[in-house]
Amino acid sequence: MKTAGVIGAGAWGTALALVCARAGLATRLWVREPEILEAIRRGRENSTFLPNVKIDDAVEATGDLADLAGCDLVLNVTPAQYLRSSLAAFAPHAREGLPVLLCSKGVEQGSLKLMTEVLAEALPQACPAVLSGPSFAGEVARGLPTAVTLACPNEEVGRQISEAIATPTFRPYWVTDMVGAEVGGAVKNVLAIACGIVEGRGLGRSAHAALITRGFAELTRLAEALGGQAETVAGLCGLGDLVLTCSSPQSRNMSVGLALGGGQTLDQALAGKVSVAEGVASAPAVRQLAAKVGVEMPICTAVAAILAGEAGVDAAIAGLLSRPLKSESL
Repeated sequence: MKTAGVIGAGAWGTALALVCARAGLATRLWVREPEILEAIRRGRENSTFLPNVKIDDAVEATGDLADLAGCDLVLNVTPAQYLRSSLAAFAPHAREGLPVLLCSKGVEQGSLKLMTEVLAEALPQACPAVLSGPSFAGEVARGLPTAVTLACPNEEVGRQISEAIATPTFRPYWVTDMVGAEVGGAVKNVLAIACGIVEGRGLGRSAHAALITRGFAELTRLAEALGGQAETVAGLCGLGDLVLTCSSPQSRNMSVGLALGGGQTLDQALAGKVSVAEGVASAPAVRQLAAKVGVEMPICTAVAAILAGEAGVDAAIAGLLSRPLKSESL
């Protein structure tokens, strides 16, 4: 692989374009917003989503998806709820067997589909892969050490992608289990909102640790119910990402929870944010998906209820603490 195309110039898309360029790939970054496209071309900076980071000249910014047609690898980094529309727009330019690396974390509202299922419908000719794991865009963009999971059922393609995007500070670990990688990334965003609420309410480090642990149990149950492997979510794309996202206010999802725990409404918590907090959109879909497959996920359900205005923060917390006592293995 010698060329890469990146669809989506948010913070994560811009950071991954830099990773590809540093790995030696000729990289094209598709930018939806004309003003951001112009800023990158003129000043080599995405000041809206990733300020104070120089964008390497090896990254070519474009507003035309057709410019990505000849790339050996395409990374789709649009928000989860916009994945289908972005893939549909790119579909006329995608060749048979094109490796498409999905870098968004979420469950599609309405259909309750994982991102690979959306890809299979919108771009069936693609060879699917998933990138997930503990990674803040700003740190990756600055070249700080990062390890992630790269899931691809095609072993040859998975290894090719891993070798193509790896750098001395960006290390992909390859697995075949895309479902586990996707569930880990989607559910941890919802749990990060819960952890933010715990922090915002001042419930202490013990409660924070308990929530991460029991939340991980929920995440694992859903992954296994959907055909994923517990071993996968015990790695970087599940436990690793959960620990990072639930432990830093730098997390967009945790910051929303902090605001809610501090007494703000959801509208107030989201006001002024330019980047998407994927957990807000994924929470209702995760709740519905869990009910559909018969998996009990009380923490995620409580978060969805709070976001929907069905329950107040204190009532949701009281509901969780009053649940019947049970074995920890359940």
